[in-house]
Amino acid sequence: MKYSSVLLAGSAASTAYALNLGAICDAIEDGGNWYCSNPVSQFLYSDLNFPGKYRAVASMDNSGTCTFKDRAYEGPLAPFDEDLSLHFRGKANILNVAVYKPSSSSSSKREVPQTSHSKRHGHGHRHLHKKYHEEEEEMKKRGDMVIATINGQVQSWVNNYFGPATTSTAAAGYATASVATSATTTASASKTTSTSSEASSYPTGDFPRVAYYNAADKTAEGLVFLNHHGGEGSGVWDTVWGNSLSYCNEDGTSGASSPTVFNGEIADGEEVVIMSDKSCDDADADCGVVREGTVAYKGFEGATKVFVVELTMPDTGSTATNMNMPAFWLLNAAIPRTAQYADCSCWKGDNSSPNEGGCGELDVIEILASGDTRAKSTFHFAKSLGNSAYIKRPTEDNLTVAVLFHEGKQTVSIKTLSDFDWPTSLSSDQVDEILSEESSTNLFSLMSFLSS
Repeated sequence: MKYSSVLLAGSAASTAYALNLGAICDAIEDGGNWYCSNPVSQFLYSDLNFPGKYRAVASMDNSGTCTFKDRAYEGPLAPFDEDLSLHFRGKANILNVAVYKPSSSSSSKREVPQTSHSKRHGHGHRHLHKKYHEEEEEMKKRGDMVIATINGQVQSWVNNYFGPATTSTAAAGYATASVATSATTTASASKTTSTSSEASSYPTGDFPRVAYYNAADKTAEGLVFLNHHGGEGSGVWDTVWGNSLSYCNEDGTSGASSPTVFNGEIADGEEVVIMSDKSCDDADADCGVVREGTVAYKGFEGATKVFVVELTMPDTGSTATNMNMPAFWLLNAAIPRTAQYADCSCWKGDNSSPNEGGCGELDVIEILASGDTRAKSTFHFAKSLGNSAYIKRPTEDNLTVAVLFHEGKQTVSIKTLSDFDWPTSLSSDQVDEILSEESSTNLFSLMSFLSS
Protein backbone atom coordinates (compact mmCIF):
# COMPACT_ATOMS: atom_id res chain seq x y z
CA MET A 1 0.00 0.00 0.00
CA LYS A 2 1.31 3.46 -0.87
CA TYR A 3 0.13 6.24 1.44
CA SER A 4 0.29 9.71 -0.07
CA SER A 5 -1.87 11.05 2.74
CA VAL A 6 -4.16 9.70 5.44
CA LEU A 7 -6.88 11.68 7.12
CA LEU A 8 -9.58 10.73 9.60
CA ALA A 9 -12.91 12.45 9.04
CA GLY A 10 -13.43 15.20 11.59
CA SER A 11 -9.76 15.34 12.60
CA ALA A 12 -9.64 19.14 12.59
CA ALA A 13 -7.00 19.80 9.92
CA SER A 14 -4.44 17.34 11.26
CA THR A 15 -2.89 15.45 8.34
CA ALA A 16 -0.37 12.61 8.38
CA TYR A 17 2.14 12.27 5.56
CA ALA A 18 4.03 9.02 4.93
CA LEU A 19 7.38 8.68 3.17
CA ASN A 20 7.86 5.46 1.23
CA LEU A 21 11.46 4.29 1.78
CA GLY A 22 11.30 0.94 0.00
CA ALA A 23 9.03 -1.66 -1.55
CA ILE A 24 5.31 -0.93 -1.86
CA CYS A 25 2.78 -2.84 0.24
CA ASP A 26 -0.09 -4.10 -1.92
CA ALA A 27 -2.91 -3.93 0.61
CA ILE A 28 -6.07 -6.01 0.46
CA GLU A 29 -9.36 -5.46 2.27
CA ASP A 30 -10.77 -8.26 4.41
CA GLY A 31 -13.77 -7.87 6.67
CA GLY A 32 -13.42 -4.10 6.92
CA ASN A 33 -9.69 -4.19 7.69
CA TRP A 34 -6.75 -3.70 5.33
CA TYR A 35 -3.69 -5.95 5.26
CA CYS A 36 -0.42 -6.03 3.37
CA SER A 37 0.13 -9.13 1.23
CA ASN A 38 3.09 -10.34 3.33
CA PRO A 39 3.91 -10.29 7.06
CA VAL A 40 6.47 -7.98 8.65
CA SER A 41 8.89 -8.44 11.53
CA GLN A 42 8.71 -4.89 12.86
CA PHE A 43 6.34 -1.99 13.49
CA LEU A 44 8.27 1.26 13.88
CA TYR A 45 6.41 4.34 15.14
CA SER A 46 8.41 7.56 14.78
CA ASP A 47 8.20 11.25 15.76
CA LEU A 48 6.05 10.49 18.80
CA ASN A 49 6.05 13.90 20.44
CA PHE A 50 2.46 15.15 20.55
CA PRO A 51 1.45 17.52 23.37
CA GLY A 52 -2.12 16.98 24.43
CA LYS A 53 -4.40 16.23 27.33
CA TYR A 54 -6.75 13.54 28.50
CA ARG A 55 -9.62 13.21 30.96
CA ALA A 56 -8.15 11.82 34.18
CA VAL A 57 -10.57 10.41 36.74
CA ALA A 58 -10.87 12.89 39.60
CA SER A 59 -13.24 10.85 41.75
CA MET A 60 -15.43 7.76 41.66
CA ASP A 61 -17.65 6.05 44.20
CA ASN A 62 -19.81 2.95 44.46
CA SER A 63 -23.00 4.93 43.80
CA GLY A 64 -21.89 5.52 40.22
CA THR A 65 -20.54 9.05 40.58
CA CYS A 66 -17.49 9.65 38.40
CA THR A 67 -15.85 13.02 37.81
CA PHE A 68 -12.96 13.98 35.53
CA LYS A 69 -10.29 16.62 35.30
CA ASP A 70 -8.04 17.54 32.39
CA ARG A 71 -4.49 16.22 32.59
CA ALA A 72 -2.04 17.84 30.18
CA TYR A 73 1.01 16.01 28.87
CA GLU A 74 3.96 16.86 26.65
CA GLY A 75 7.36 15.55 25.74
CA PRO A 76 8.60 12.49 23.81
CA LEU A 77 6.30 9.46 24.15
CA ALA A 78 3.88 11.18 26.54
CA PRO A 79 1.50 9.95 27.89
CA PHE A 80 3.15 6.54 27.45
CA ASP A 81 5.88 7.65 29.87
CA GLU A 82 3.29 7.05 32.60
CA ASP A 83 3.01 3.58 34.11
CA LEU A 84 1.76 0.90 31.70
CA SER A 85 0.12 -2.46 32.37
CA LEU A 86 0.44 -5.53 30.12
CA HIS A 87 -2.79 -7.18 28.93
CA PHE A 88 -3.25 -10.54 27.21
CA ARG A 89 -6.39 -12.01 25.70
CA GLY A 90 -6.64 -15.74 24.96
CA LYS A 91 -6.37 -18.13 23.53
CA ALA A 92 -2.70 -17.52 24.25
CA ASN A 93 0.18 -19.22 26.00
CA ILE A 94 2.67 -16.90 27.70
CA LEU A 95 6.08 -18.52 28.08
CA ASN A 96 8.28 -15.63 29.15
CA VAL A 97 7.92 -11.96 30.03
CA ALA A 98 10.71 -9.49 30.84
CA VAL A 99 10.77 -5.76 31.49
CA TYR A 100 13.97 -3.72 31.19
CA LYS A 101 14.60 -0.10 32.17
CA PRO A 102 17.71 2.06 31.83
CA SER A 103 20.20 2.11 34.67
CA SER A 104 22.36 4.95 35.93
CA SER A 105 25.28 2.53 36.31
CA SER A 106 26.71 -0.08 33.95
CA SER A 107 29.63 -1.38 36.04
CA SER A 108 28.02 -2.98 39.08
CA LYS A 109 26.67 -6.51 39.45
CA ARG A 110 23.58 -7.85 41.15
CA GLU A 111 22.48 -11.16 42.54
CA VAL A 112 19.43 -13.02 41.19
CA PRO A 113 18.00 -15.18 44.01
CA GLN A 114 16.17 -18.41 43.17
CA THR A 115 12.83 -18.55 44.99
CA SER A 116 9.33 -19.88 44.45
CA HIS A 117 5.83 -18.49 44.66
CA SER A 118 2.81 -19.95 46.41
CA LYS A 119 -0.13 -21.02 44.22
CA ARG A 120 -3.85 -20.71 44.98
CA HIS A 121 -7.01 -21.66 43.15
CA GLY A 122 -10.45 -20.15 42.67
CA HIS A 123 -13.65 -20.43 40.65
CA GLY A 124 -14.88 -19.03 37.38
CA HIS A 125 -16.25 -15.88 35.76
CA ARG A 126 -15.33 -13.91 32.63
CA HIS A 127 -15.05 -10.31 31.45
CA LEU A 128 -13.77 -9.62 27.91
CA HIS A 129 -11.67 -6.90 26.26
CA LYS A 130 -14.34 -5.03 24.24
CA LYS A 131 -13.63 -4.77 20.55
CA TYR A 132 -16.26 -5.63 18.04
CA HIS A 133 -19.82 -5.03 19.16
CA GLU A 134 -21.05 -1.72 20.54
CA GLU A 135 -17.70 -0.01 19.96
CA GLU A 136 -17.81 -0.79 16.25
CA GLU A 137 -21.36 0.49 15.95
CA GLU A 138 -20.46 3.63 17.88
CA MET A 139 -17.50 4.31 15.59
CA LYS A 140 -19.72 3.99 12.54
CA LYS A 141 -22.19 6.45 14.04
CA ARG A 142 -19.35 8.82 14.88
CA GLY A 143 -18.08 8.71 11.31
CA ASP A 144 -14.49 7.61 12.06
CA MET A 145 -13.52 6.81 8.48
CA VAL A 146 -10.04 6.39 7.05
CA ILE A 147 -9.41 7.92 3.63
CA ALA A 148 -6.19 6.80 1.90
CA THR A 149 -4.63 6.49 -1.53
CA ILE A 150 -4.07 2.78 -2.20
CA ASN A 151 -2.40 1.69 -5.42
CA GLY A 152 -3.29 5.04 -6.96
CA GLN A 153 -6.97 5.01 -5.96
CA VAL A 154 -8.72 6.76 -3.08
CA GLN A 155 -10.29 4.27 -0.64
CA SER A 156 -12.23 4.74 2.60
CA TRP A 157 -13.24 2.42 5.44
CA VAL A 158 -14.27 2.39 9.09
CA ASN A 159 -11.19 2.65 11.31
CA ASN A 160 -11.60 -0.46 13.54
CA TYR A 161 -9.59 0.49 16.57
CA PHE A 162 -10.20 0.61 20.32
CA GLY A 163 -10.53 4.28 21.13
CA PRO A 164 -10.85 7.82 19.73
CA ALA A 165 -8.33 9.43 17.40
CA THR A 166 -7.53 12.42 15.24
CA THR A 167 -5.08 11.16 12.64
CA SER A 168 -3.56 7.92 11.53
CA THR A 169 -0.22 6.71 10.23
CA ALA A 170 2.69 4.46 11.28
CA ALA A 171 6.00 2.98 10.32
CA ALA A 172 6.65 -0.68 9.68
CA GLY A 173 9.63 -2.84 8.74
CA TYR A 174 8.87 -5.23 5.90
CA ALA A 175 10.44 -8.68 6.29
CA THR A 176 9.59 -12.25 7.23
CA ALA A 177 8.78 -12.63 10.94
CA SER A 178 11.45 -14.45 12.88
CA VAL A 179 10.54 -17.09 15.48
CA ALA A 180 12.42 -17.55 18.72
CA THR A 181 12.97 -20.74 20.67
CA SER A 182 11.89 -21.19 24.27
CA ALA A 183 14.34 -20.10 26.96
CA THR A 184 15.44 -21.62 30.24
CA THR A 185 16.53 -18.62 32.32
CA THR A 186 15.24 -18.68 35.91
CA ALA A 187 14.50 -15.80 38.23
CA SER A 188 13.14 -14.89 41.65
CA ALA A 189 9.43 -14.85 42.44
CA SER A 190 7.36 -11.81 43.17
CA LYS A 191 6.52 -10.88 46.76
CA THR A 192 8.99 -13.36 48.30
CA THR A 193 12.08 -12.75 50.42
CA SER A 194 13.94 -16.06 50.75
CA THR A 195 17.28 -16.32 48.92
CA SER A 196 19.13 -19.36 47.60
CA SER A 197 22.90 -19.90 47.79
CA GLU A 198 22.74 -20.86 44.11
CA ALA A 199 22.23 -17.25 42.99
CA SER A 200 24.21 -16.21 39.92
CA SER A 201 25.97 -12.90 39.17
CA TYR A 202 25.26 -10.97 35.99
CA PRO A 203 26.57 -7.62 34.78
CA THR A 204 23.76 -5.07 35.02
CA GLY A 205 24.62 -3.48 31.67
CA ASP A 206 22.71 -0.40 30.62
CA PHE A 207 19.16 -1.78 30.93
CA PRO A 208 18.75 -4.05 33.99
CA ARG A 209 15.79 -6.38 34.12
CA VAL A 210 13.21 -5.07 36.59
CA ALA A 211 10.59 -7.81 36.13
CA TYR A 212 10.60 -11.36 34.81
CA TYR A 213 8.28 -14.36 34.39
CA ASN A 214 9.00 -17.90 33.23
CA ALA A 215 5.98 -20.18 32.89
CA ALA A 216 7.92 -23.45 32.79
CA ASP A 217 9.59 -22.76 36.14
CA LYS A 218 6.50 -21.03 37.59
CA THR A 219 8.75 -18.23 38.80
CA ALA A 220 8.41 -14.48 38.65
CA GLU A 221 10.11 -11.35 39.93
CA GLY A 222 8.98 -7.78 40.13
CA LEU A 223 5.47 -8.39 38.81
CA VAL A 224 2.00 -9.55 39.79
CA PHE A 225 -0.78 -11.32 37.85
CA LEU A 226 -4.27 -9.82 37.90
CA ASN A 227 -7.56 -10.30 36.06
CA HIS A 228 -11.10 -8.91 36.04
CA HIS A 229 -12.75 -11.27 38.53
CA GLY A 230 -13.28 -8.86 41.40
CA GLY A 231 -15.39 -10.40 44.17
CA GLU A 232 -13.86 -13.85 43.70
CA GLY A 233 -11.25 -14.11 46.45
CA SER A 234 -10.14 -10.49 46.08
CA GLY A 235 -11.35 -7.23 44.62
CA VAL A 236 -15.01 -6.23 44.46
CA TRP A 237 -18.08 -6.54 42.27
CA ASP A 238 -21.18 -4.35 42.15
CA THR A 239 -24.00 -3.56 39.77
CA VAL A 240 -22.57 -0.13 38.97
CA TRP A 241 -19.00 -0.80 37.84
CA GLY A 242 -19.06 -4.59 37.53
CA ASN A 243 -15.94 -6.62 38.36
CA SER A 244 -12.85 -4.83 39.59
CA LEU A 245 -9.31 -6.10 39.24
CA SER A 246 -8.51 -9.17 41.31
CA TYR A 247 -5.52 -11.37 41.86
CA CYS A 248 -5.39 -13.96 39.09
CA ASN A 249 -5.68 -17.62 40.02
CA GLU A 250 -3.21 -20.16 38.65
CA ASP A 251 -5.13 -20.98 35.46
CA GLY A 252 -6.46 -17.48 34.83
CA THR A 253 -10.15 -18.40 35.01
CA SER A 254 -11.00 -16.81 38.36
CA GLY A 255 -9.79 -14.54 41.10
CA ALA A 256 -7.45 -15.51 43.95
CA SER A 257 -7.07 -14.27 47.51
CA SER A 258 -3.40 -13.29 47.16
CA PRO A 259 -0.61 -12.99 44.54
CA THR A 260 -0.27 -16.27 42.63
CA VAL A 261 2.03 -17.41 39.85
CA PHE A 262 -0.04 -17.82 36.69
CA ASN A 263 0.57 -21.03 34.69
CA GLY A 264 0.75 -19.13 31.40
CA GLU A 265 -2.23 -20.69 29.59
CA ILE A 266 -4.98 -18.13 28.88
CA ALA A 267 -8.31 -19.64 27.88
CA ASP A 268 -10.09 -18.39 24.77
CA GLY A 269 -11.61 -14.99 25.53
CA GLU A 270 -10.09 -14.64 29.01
CA GLU A 271 -7.87 -11.68 29.94
CA VAL A 272 -4.79 -11.65 32.17
CA VAL A 273 -3.11 -8.45 33.35
CA ILE A 274 0.51 -8.02 34.45
CA MET A 275 1.61 -5.09 36.60
CA SER A 276 4.67 -4.40 38.71
CA ASP A 277 4.73 -5.75 42.26
CA LYS A 278 4.55 -2.25 43.75
CA SER A 279 1.21 -1.98 45.52
CA CYS A 280 -0.84 1.20 45.39
CA ASP A 281 -1.09 0.82 49.17
CA ASP A 282 2.54 1.94 49.38
CA ALA A 283 2.79 5.56 50.48
CA ASP A 284 5.00 6.53 47.55
CA ALA A 285 3.06 4.64 44.86
CA ASP A 286 1.15 7.68 43.52
CA CYS A 287 -1.53 5.68 41.70
CA GLY A 288 -4.03 8.50 41.36
CA VAL A 289 -7.72 7.69 41.79
CA VAL A 290 -8.25 3.97 42.48
CA ARG A 291 -11.60 2.20 42.66
CA GLU A 292 -12.50 1.39 46.26
CA GLY A 293 -11.90 -2.27 47.07
CA THR A 294 -10.01 -3.12 43.89
CA VAL A 295 -6.63 -4.84 43.77
CA ALA A 296 -4.36 -2.02 42.66
CA TYR A 297 -0.70 -2.00 41.63
CA LYS A 298 1.59 0.28 39.69
CA GLY A 299 2.46 -0.52 36.12
CA PHE A 300 5.87 0.06 34.56
CA GLU A 301 6.67 3.74 34.14
CA GLY A 302 9.35 5.81 32.47
CA ALA A 303 9.67 7.21 28.95
CA THR A 304 12.35 4.65 28.04
CA LYS A 305 11.59 0.97 28.72
CA VAL A 306 11.60 -2.42 27.03
CA PHE A 307 8.97 -5.16 27.24
CA VAL A 308 9.86 -8.60 25.85
CA VAL A 309 7.24 -11.35 25.61
CA GLU A 310 7.40 -14.92 24.28
CA LEU A 311 4.02 -16.45 23.49
CA THR A 312 1.89 -18.52 21.17
CA MET A 313 -1.64 -17.77 19.96
CA PRO A 314 -3.19 -21.15 19.04
CA ASP A 315 -6.15 -21.30 16.68
CA THR A 316 -9.08 -22.72 18.69
CA GLY A 317 -11.36 -23.01 15.68
CA SER A 318 -14.03 -20.86 17.35
CA THR A 319 -15.93 -18.31 15.26
CA ALA A 320 -18.02 -16.90 18.12
CA THR A 321 -17.98 -13.16 18.86
CA ASN A 322 -14.75 -12.06 20.59
CA MET A 323 -13.44 -15.64 20.56
CA ASN A 324 -10.30 -16.94 18.85
CA MET A 325 -9.06 -13.34 18.72
CA PRO A 326 -5.94 -13.30 20.92
CA ALA A 327 -4.13 -10.05 21.63
CA PHE A 328 -1.27 -8.48 23.56
CA TRP A 329 -1.66 -4.79 24.38
CA LEU A 330 -0.42 -2.13 26.81
CA LEU A 331 -2.65 0.29 28.71
CA ASN A 332 -2.07 3.32 30.85
CA ALA A 333 -2.38 1.50 34.18
CA ALA A 334 -4.78 4.14 35.50
CA ILE A 335 -7.41 2.59 33.21
CA PRO A 336 -7.78 -0.84 34.86
CA ARG A 337 -7.33 0.67 38.34
CA THR A 338 -10.66 2.47 37.95
CA ALA A 339 -13.17 0.89 35.54
CA GLN A 340 -11.53 -0.51 32.43
CA TYR A 341 -14.75 -1.82 30.89
CA ALA A 342 -16.98 1.02 32.05
CA ASP A 343 -17.07 4.77 31.41
CA CYS A 344 -15.16 5.80 34.53
CA SER A 345 -11.58 5.66 33.23
CA CYS A 346 -9.18 7.85 31.31
CA TRP A 347 -9.35 5.48 28.34
CA LYS A 348 -12.40 7.21 26.91
CA GLY A 349 -11.29 10.43 25.24
CA ASP A 350 -12.96 13.69 24.41
CA ASN A 351 -12.73 14.74 20.75
CA SER A 352 -13.72 18.35 21.36
CA SER A 353 -10.19 19.52 20.44
CA PRO A 354 -7.66 18.05 17.97
CA ASN A 355 -5.09 17.11 20.64
CA GLU A 356 -7.51 15.56 23.09
CA GLY A 357 -7.84 11.80 23.41
CA GLY A 358 -7.50 8.90 25.77
CA CYS A 359 -4.63 8.39 28.19
CA GLY A 360 -2.98 5.71 26.09
CA GLU A 361 -3.31 2.23 24.62
CA LEU A 362 -0.86 0.41 22.36
CA ASP A 363 -2.13 -2.72 20.63
CA VAL A 364 1.15 -4.59 20.22
CA ILE A 365 -0.20 -7.56 18.26
CA GLU A 366 -3.92 -8.11 17.92
CA ILE A 367 -6.10 -10.45 15.90
CA LEU A 368 -9.08 -8.49 14.54
CA ALA A 369 -11.26 -11.40 13.36
CA SER A 370 -11.93 -14.86 14.74
CA GLY A 371 -9.38 -17.33 13.41
CA ASP A 372 -7.36 -14.76 11.46
CA THR A 373 -3.60 -15.32 11.25
CA ARG A 374 -2.64 -11.63 10.86
CA ALA A 375 -1.77 -9.64 13.99
CA LYS A 376 -1.90 -5.87 13.59
CA SER A 377 -0.68 -3.01 15.77
CA THR A 378 -2.26 0.38 16.55
CA PHE A 379 -1.56 3.35 18.85
CA HIS A 380 -4.48 5.09 20.57
CA PHE A 381 -4.09 8.46 22.26
CA ALA A 382 -4.20 12.09 20.99
CA LYS A 383 -3.00 10.72 17.65
CA SER A 384 -4.05 7.34 16.30
CA LEU A 385 -1.26 5.56 14.43
CA GLY A 386 -1.46 2.37 12.42
CA ASN A 387 -1.44 0.96 8.90
CA SER A 388 -1.94 -2.27 6.96
CA ALA A 389 1.23 -4.06 8.10
CA TYR A 390 0.87 -7.20 10.22
CA ILE A 391 2.94 -9.80 12.05
CA LYS A 392 2.20 -13.46 11.41
CA ARG A 393 0.13 -14.95 14.23
CA PRO A 394 2.16 -17.57 16.16
CA THR A 395 -0.44 -20.36 16.09
CA GLU A 396 2.13 -23.16 16.60
CA ASP A 397 5.70 -21.85 16.90
CA ASN A 398 6.75 -19.55 19.74
CA LEU A 399 7.06 -15.85 18.92
CA THR A 400 9.29 -13.47 20.88
CA VAL A 401 8.37 -9.82 20.45
CA ALA A 402 10.08 -6.79 21.99
CA VAL A 403 8.40 -3.43 22.57
CA LEU A 404 10.93 -0.61 22.99
CA PHE A 405 9.89 2.88 24.06
CA HIS A 406 12.88 5.14 23.31
CA GLU A 407 12.58 8.69 24.63
CA GLY A 408 15.70 10.03 22.91
CA LYS A 409 14.58 8.82 19.48
CA GLN A 410 10.90 9.67 20.09
CA THR A 411 10.24 6.22 18.70
CA VAL A 412 8.53 2.97 19.62
CA SER A 413 9.75 -0.23 17.98
CA ILE A 414 7.76 -3.48 18.06
CA LYS A 415 10.09 -6.15 16.71
CA THR A 416 10.21 -9.95 16.58
CA LEU A 417 13.44 -11.45 17.94
CA SER A 418 15.40 -14.65 17.33
CA ASP A 419 17.48 -16.48 19.94
CA PHE A 420 16.65 -14.16 22.83
CA ASP A 421 18.12 -15.70 26.01
CA TRP A 422 16.29 -13.56 28.62
CA PRO A 423 19.36 -11.95 30.23
CA THR A 424 19.17 -10.03 33.48
CA SER A 425 20.24 -6.93 31.59
CA LEU A 426 20.40 -5.57 28.07
CA SER A 427 23.35 -3.64 26.72
CA SER A 428 22.81 -0.40 24.85
CA ASP A 429 23.88 -2.26 21.70
CA GLN A 430 21.09 -4.81 22.19
CA VAL A 431 18.59 -2.00 22.69
CA ASP A 432 19.82 -0.30 19.53
CA GLU A 433 19.32 -3.57 17.64
CA ILE A 434 15.67 -3.68 18.76
CA LEU A 435 15.30 -0.10 17.57
CA SER A 436 17.08 -0.52 14.23
CA GLU A 437 15.09 -1.09 11.06
CA GLU A 438 15.31 -4.44 9.34
CA SER A 439 18.07 -4.50 6.68
CA SER A 440 16.23 -6.88 4.36
CA THR A 441 16.38 -6.04 0.64
CA ASN A 442 12.59 -5.76 0.59
CA LEU A 443 12.53 -3.34 3.52
CA PHE A 444 9.38 -1.21 3.65
CA SER A 445 9.21 1.67 6.11
CA LEU A 446 6.86 4.55 6.70
CA MET A 447 8.23 7.50 8.64
CA SER A 448 5.51 9.82 9.90
CA PHE A 449 5.62 13.60 9.63
CA LEU A 450 2.62 15.15 11.35
CA SER A 451 1.47 18.72 11.57
CA SER A 452 -1.61 20.34 12.99
